[in-house]
Amino acid sequence: MRRSPGLVALALVAMACAHVPPGRGDEPIGEGIASYYGTALRGNPTASGERFDPEELTAAHPSLAFGTCLRVQNAENGRSVRVRVNDRGPFVKGRIVDVSEAAARALHFLRRGIARVRLFLCA
Repeated sequence: MRRSPGLVALALVAMACAHVPPGRGDEPIGEGIASYYGTALRGNPTASGERFDPEELTAAHPSLAFGTCLRVQNAENGRSVRVRVNDRGPFVKGRIVDVSEAAARALHFLRRGIARVRLFLCA
């Protein structure tokens, strides 16, 4: 039986959406320590296959689907930024997300290197 490419694409999108965890934009899906990675890794491949650019608003998360939009809020100063998950990590015990250098700058934790954050799915 021959399947239409559009039908196959629709099925793939539906399966990807099924893996997004429940939650609304106003309920955190996690809270913990974030760190960032920057220029030293520029151009390296991410787990999603794209090249890392520290000036894009991206993040590494251990289990969320690639392409998931997260709002990361710095719990210490209230600043938040939207990032797109395109990598796996962090690989340091106790950390829940790694963000790009641009995201860390927007969250105001570039100098310190880590921050307590809350994660929300984009509404």
